[in-house]
Amino acid sequence: MASIILKWKKFGTTRTRPGHPAKLSNSGGRAFGREVPTEPTTLRKPRIKKAPDLPILERRNWLIHLHYVRKDYEACKTLIKEQLQATEGVCEYAVYVQALILRLEGKIQESLELFQTCAILNPTSPDNLKQVARSLFLLGKHRAAVEVYNEAARLNNKDWEICHNLGVCYLYLKDLSKSKEQLNLALQLHRQELSTMTLGKIHLMEGDTEGAIQTYLQALQLSPESTELLTTLGLVYLQNGLFQKAFEYLGNALTYDPSNYKGILAAGCMMQSHGDYDVALSKYRVAASSVPESSPLWNNIGMCFYGKKKYVAAISCLKRALYLSPFDWRVLYNLGLVHLSMQQYASAFHFLSAAISLHHGNATLYMLLAVALTYLEDTENAKSSYQQAASLDQTDPLVNLNFAILLYNQGDKKGALAQYQELERKVAVLRESSTEFDPEVRKVTKQKHTATYTHRPLY
Repeated sequence: MASIILKWKKFGTTRTRPGHPAKLSNSGGRAFGREVPTEPTTLRKPRIKKAPDLPILERRNWLIHLHYVRKDYEACKTLIKEQLQATEGVCEYAVYVQALILRLEGKIQESLELFQTCAILNPTSPDNLKQVARSLFLLGKHRAAVEVYNEAARLNNKDWEICHNLGVCYLYLKDLSKSKEQLNLALQLHRQELSTMTLGKIHLMEGDTEGAIQTYLQALQLSPESTELLTTLGLVYLQNGLFQKAFEYLGNALTYDPSNYKGILAAGCMMQSHGDYDVALSKYRVAASSVPESSPLWNNIGMCFYGKKKYVAAISCLKRALYLSPFDWRVLYNLGLVHLSMQQYASAFHFLSAAISLHHGNATLYMLLAVALTYLEDTENAKSSYQQAASLDQTDPLVNLNFAILLYNQGDKKGALAQYQELERKVAVLRESSTEFDPEVRKVTKQKHTATYTHRPLY
């Protein structure tokens, strides 16, 4: 017999016999005699609004920036071209990035014109003016760069980069007082290494070694692991004869960066000057693996072989240094020395003459040239060279020693005696000032007899 379903309407439900599921009603949200809470309409989540469309001028800026920072310059230039076509050339960011890429490619004049376009599109932006000034600086137009940097400083007077670049521009214009003023202002705004290095360089140009050392020491307190600062400070101490401090700072620089080229070269030069040629060569071997095309490095290697009396190897290294830097008078000087030691006087005359044509104010060059001319039997020109050397250096007794030898051998005993007396006067002054001088000169002044020429290499 079919079951009879009893239904009645109560609280919006439908009842059935036991064992059968109840059917929920849609009336009032109630089931099984209990009310089911429903979410009020006021608590519903708001619908997410559609992002507004970017203006056509800025639509591809994010993608241009992405390709630029990834250094995908070809894709970046393609996007820039499309963006400029769509905006009829008035998209500032696209023009700005295109100018940066042109500068990286070495097209400085083209980048300058584009940065000037950016400055016209947005004349209130100091960044555009900074880039215009940077391009002018790279073109060598330092005075024009100063004017543009000053205009940028009027828009933003708290930018340390503007002050630093102004200091560099004034340095190239030889206005050292304004350069120091701007660099000090840059350091007040932001303490960083670059401005400190430039400021220390200016102190050295002014002959203020103590001021340069204090500047570098203050910067070293902020960057104690800066290999550039440690190396520069070590070089300053080395040039002033403070070998212990120089070795300390150069050693610290090499501790932080064992492949630091400048530190290795300076440390090797210091060992070389004390006669430790094998240790210096081991240092130079490390540097040669990272900078094999360095003219100073091959010059020093050549003079190490010269100190070990391996003249052929010395000439080979020095000629490589000369190939890398054909206008370095120090390399020519050392080649002249080596050829003099090998008694190749014509070759020595050639290299020493070339060195004098590049550097006129070195008395030792004229003295060595006079020695070569003496052995080439050109006595008159040798005397002229000695006289030129004596006029350039009033303290070096070597000039008077070799000049006295020449005059004595030519039978001019009166002139030789005058030069010998001048030699004794200079040696006495050096002894009073406790200055080290060549031991051969000391030997000559004690024994009072003539000797052959003496010479010193340049590192």
